Amino acid sequence: MTTYFITRHKGALDWARWRGIKATHLAHLDVDIIQPKDVVLGTLPISLVAEINQRGARYLHLTIENLPQEKRGQELSAEDMDAFGAKLEEYEARKV
Repeated sequence: MTTYFITRHKGALDWARWRGIKATHLAHLDVDIIQPKDVVLGTLPISLVAEINQRGARYLHLTIENLPQEKRGQELSAEDMDAFGAKLEEYEARKV
């Protein structure tokens, strides 16, 4: 079992380390590497989440609940993310 954190944002990586999350960092996900029981963290599109779940892996979405409008599109620090309520929430998806 491998845990992957898919992100291009330094603040998100710092936040994860600050929270004690141990994961292999990838800037982009190639779903062909995903094995059953792997865990994928990130902010991925629903189509990739469905592929991850179809392969028997789990997906945890990085959610920031209280992001002010003026901060959208900006690089956030780990401290910003924590202040704005960042958390990981598990989701399951399937293509029908």
